[in-house]
Amino acid sequence: MPLPSLGQDTALIILDVQKAMDHSRWNAKNNPGYADVIAKLLAAFRAADLPVIHIRHEEANPASSFYVNGPGQPFKDEVAPIAGETVFAKQQNCAFVGTTLEKHLHDHGIKRLIFTGVVIHNSMDVTIRMAHCLGFENWLPLDATTAIDVTDANGKTFPAQDVFDLYAAVLASEYCQLTDADTVIKSLP
Repeated sequence: MPLPSLGQDTALIILDVQKAMDHSRWNAKNNPGYADVIAKLLAAFRAADLPVIHIRHEEANPASSFYVNGPGQPFKDEVAPIAGETVFAKQQNCAFVGTTLEKHLHDHGIKRLIFTGVVIHNSMDVTIRMAHCLGFENWLPLDATTAIDVTDANGKTFPAQDVFDLYAAVLASEYCQLTDADTVIKSLP
């Protein structure tokens, strides 16, 4: 399905792109250039004067790289919000839980969401699934997200690219359409 022409009913969602992602825990990324791609999308959305929504994860656990009072809390410089852009703080993986994100989207007539951020197998997955359940049209530029290696309870490690490919396939099966940043940018006014 080709991406339709985008307008004011479309928002760019930037999920959890914080300095926490520079922590060594997140080193095994399959797509280490994801933040540069998001920055390119962000610049294009700003130039088109379309809505941008930043989501910041605030973890209560001091051991987390996303700890609310820790050095990983600020947004990464290349995708930091500017005056007038909407910012939501979340304490759960899903950006709709415990926030007014859904109300904000409805209040502003936003029906289509372009999801970017981290990581596809955690906050991205659950937020996209919830957005689908709430009736939003969801698009995921695969070059604007990433995964890391995942180790199961038995010690088996699944490489980041395998995790990424599996989650992309599952999300595309029902919850969103897959695309890339260049296609999104070409659809902007």
